[in-house]
Amino acid sequence: MNQPAYLTVKALTKYLKRKFDADPYLRNVMVKGEISNFKQHTSGHMYFTLKDDQARILAVMFSTMNRRLKFQPENGMQVLVKGEITVYEASGQYQIYVKEMQPDGIGELFLAFEQLKEKLEKEGLFRQEIKKKIPSFPAAVGVVTSPTGAAIRDIITTIKRRFPITKVYVYPALVQGENAASSVAKAIAEANRNEEIDVLIVGRGGGSIEELWAFNEEVVARAIHHSRIPVISAVGHETDFTIADFVADMRAPTPTGAAELAVPQIEDVLEKVLTKKMRLIRAVSEKVNRERKRYEALKDSYVLRNPASIYVQKMEKVDRLTEKLIREQRFQFHRLQDYYSYLSKQLFKHHPGKRIQLASENVEHQQLELHKQMVRYLNEHKKKLGNTLSVFSALNPMKIMERGYGVVFSEDQTVIKSTEQVDRGDNIQIRLSDGQLDCRVTEVRRDHNGN
Repeated sequence: MNQPAYLTVKALTKYLKRKFDADPYLRNVMVKGEISNFKQHTSGHMYFTLKDDQARILAVMFSTMNRRLKFQPENGMQVLVKGEITVYEASGQYQIYVKEMQPDGIGELFLAFEQLKEKLEKEGLFRQEIKKKIPSFPAAVGVVTSPTGAAIRDIITTIKRRFPITKVYVYPALVQGENAASSVAKAIAEANRNEEIDVLIVGRGGGSIEELWAFNEEVVARAIHHSRIPVISAVGHETDFTIADFVADMRAPTPTGAAELAVPQIEDVLEKVLTKKMRLIRAVSEKVNRERKRYEALKDSYVLRNPASIYVQKMEKVDRLTEKLIREQRFQFHRLQDYYSYLSKQLFKHHPGKRIQLASENVEHQQLELHKQMVRYLNEHKKKLGNTLSVFSALNPMKIMERGYGVVFSEDQTVIKSTEQVDRGDNIQIRLSDGQLDCRVTEVRRDHNGN
């Protein structure tokens, strides 16, 4: 009986992959579903699951495909995808390699707009308190736009008509197409290197959302945010709103409107100057008239007609003040004289010499008393010391040995107090008052119960 041929897992998976790859219907599949388990790898590749209420399929969108997306995929988002179904041999699972993706039920560009707007708003790029003030009389205006469009002609014409003394610097940029956003951002950065520019207009004429999309890109928004020059956005028509409008320091409905916001109307300025001039002339005239009237009043006054009367009055006042000053000086002198006399008496009463004499007598008395106390203290302790020495002398073992007693030690210098501590043949030492005897025990006689 022939042994059946078994396939390896690898061979079976490869076979199934070839079947999938050979099927023309699986090469361009359009699927709609909800994104879950979304993850974007550091390489830029996107891995996620497409699901509905009954099934799911793994999906991969490589960075070469997803870099063209205008929006950021998120979990829970309903999307429409186009791609190719195949088998991933390492896991044996089939999955879809996504080539195109767009939101289901909402425009891709609108979704991208809302996502970026929400992101930048959370970062604080739209806050009113960070917006810079547009100068009232700019010496130079920068314009970032297409050098060939109608917008630049309208801006320059409007500025020259309204405020011809203002310089205009044009920074050409692409305003639509794939590279438009980076071109606008670079032009904004270049304009910021010009120290003369006081205000910057960034924009273009009207168009579709796709044509205006460069002004919805993050790179342009951040370039406007980082601009040291106040920026007026002027993109499209009055109904067109872009991310650049929210970030800019001021929004204009059209490029022409931006030029009108950037510079004042020279006739209005001249009218204000003339008005202020007339007000100044009128104020100066009124001031001169008031001062003339004041002068006439002073000229006819009694003081100026009789200046000696002021002098006489002041001299009289000086005399009175002089007398008052002399009286006050005398009073103060006598008061201080009495005070110094009092201090002298107090000083004599409390003279330091007397206090020193008393202190010296007190010290001598204390020294005599201290000497008496020390003599008494020493005598008492000498007596105590003599008594203690007498007791020590009576208890001194050497005194006892002088009367014929001795102290017996074993070979290890232990005092022998009992016959139980020695045996016949042991070496012992007997210490007397004038020396030591080395002996050997020849016999041990014990009292009472001993042998």
